[in-house]
Amino acid sequence: INYSKQLLRFNFHSIDVNRNTYESIFNCLTINRYISNLYIQYLMLISLLSLSEPIVFETYSAPPLQFILTGEHECSVMDSQKRSLVLVQNSTKLHAVLQQGGSTGAKVYLNMLTYVHPVLSTEARPVVLGIRGTNIYLSCHLEDDEPKLHLEVVEDKNSLLRINKESEMLRFLFYKQDSGVSISTLMSARFPSWYISTVEEDNKAVIMCQETSSCYQTFNIQSESKNLSLTSAYNM
Repeated sequence: INYSKQLLRFNFHSIDVNRNTYESIFNCLTINRYISNLYIQYLMLISLLSLSEPIVFETYSAPPLQFILTGEHECSVMDSQKRSLVLVQNSTKLHAVLQQGGSTGAKVYLNMLTYVHPVLSTEARPVVLGIRGTNIYLSCHLEDDEPKLHLEVVEDKNSLLRINKESEMLRFLFYKQDSGVSISTLMSARFPSWYISTVEEDNKAVIMCQETSSCYQTFNIQSESKNLSLTSAYNM
């Protein structure tokens, strides 16, 4: 009887061991089947992507910043040494000349075009400067690897209605910074820290100088008229 009990207990133990073994094998087969299904789905996805058209991501570029013309004023300009601007005959330069006896015969007046800055700023006003009664405008561009002040003829004045910050027309634009009543500096928009300037000697050309130079960089700019009608000179 004891022997029979021991044999029966052994058989039950064998059944438990076999059942655990079968469960382990079943679990392993289930996991392998799950992994195989994932791998097949992955292969199908790769196959579909290879057959489809390539995905193109469109990049968005912001429109270029523009300075927009808002007004035009006639004005007279004198440097800090009270010298007037004179257009020398057969020359492409303005000279700063001390007028004798109050004579203003050779003195030039400027048309100052004012613009809205594309980025709100209260520090300086964008302006373009032209000689009154002409289509000649002051510009600043490189010459011998250095910014120089020039007088340029602008045949199409409509090109000054809007000035793209990335265009070559930026050479006509200056930042007018006021530091007192009618006292201003005129910095090139294309070449920051370069200013319209005059030198110590009389009857010398108006030039561009850096802020740290010894040139005279402040001007007395007096408005000679109210805001001119833009439609008189430009086709809006």
